[in-house]
Amino acid sequence: MIAVPDTFARTTVEREGAPGAAWLAELPRVVDELLGRWECVPDGDVMHGGVGIVAPVRRRTEGAAVMKVSFPHPGNVHEPDAFAAWRGHGAVLLYARDDENFAMLLERVHSSTLAEVGDGDEVASVAGRISHRLAVPAPPGLPRLCDQADAWEEQLRKDARELPHTFSRHLLDAALATVRELGRVQPDILIHGDLHARNILRADREPWLAVDPKGYVGDPAYDAGTLLKSRALALLAADDLGRAAHRVLDVFTETARLDRVRVRRWAQLHAVQAAFWGRRHGFRIARGGPGLTRLTGFADHLAELLTAGETRVLGRTGLASDTHPN
Repeated sequence: MIAVPDTFARTTVEREGAPGAAWLAELPRVVDELLGRWECVPDGDVMHGGVGIVAPVRRRTEGAAVMKVSFPHPGNVHEPDAFAAWRGHGAVLLYARDDENFAMLLERVHSSTLAEVGDGDEVASVAGRISHRLAVPAPPGLPRLCDQADAWEEQLRKDARELPHTFSRHLLDAALATVRELGRVQPDILIHGDLHARNILRADREPWLAVDPKGYVGDPAYDAGTLLKSRALALLAADDLGRAAHRVLDVFTETARLDRVRVRRWAQLHAVQAAFWGRRHGFRIARGGPGLTRLTGFADHLAELLTAGETRVLGRTGLASDTHPN
């Protein structure tokens, strides 16, 4: 039986409690059953992400692959649907799936990610090209980003009302305008939904391939904000944050072949949401203390710069009446 990594087991129980512990107890049995059904043998140490394990395997007839088994979660349901729709164009190939166990047999790629590339332009360019390749007509039955718009608006109002902040009326109104004007009507396009540099890995069949999609239906420009947030540590070191942030978006926009205004508006919304999220929950790399203060301040500054850089903000939203007095 496989050995579940200790760090993954600990964080799963901390996050999921008793259901997580019960799932972990069954995981080795599930993997053994899948190895037999898919005619695979283990071929290396088990790795893990945030919510699942990735076990290198070798198929008896077709060669190297990986088996991914995730903790059951709504956000993981449509990952194999996205891979099936892409058929290896810009993303790893799906060889087999077991939806009941949230398991997939996937093309094996390298462990090095686009996040390890030092050239910021190359990061944004590769991500843009991947985004363009993944933007295909969506198959039926996938979750639509537009269905989240009401929740986004409600959360923005709640955060602006309850959390301490210094955001201007113009900034908050711009974020809500994006929800109303771009969020509620979106194209029937399949997008990654969590496209950042750590979810793009080096590969042999192509130089780079995407992993870990959410499989949303919506505006491809949405993923620009996810990419920009993932560049936070690199942008923190920039001499001119505004110039550096707009450079990321400009390069991504060009290679993804997207509308510049839509990209910047989605990125501004992502930055505002991130700033509020940090205040409520902390960030993955900083849950408190000076690190959290620094990252929250960065998100605030980024949101302000992206608001100032917009070429238009459509409509009056009325958010200001709900905002914190600051």
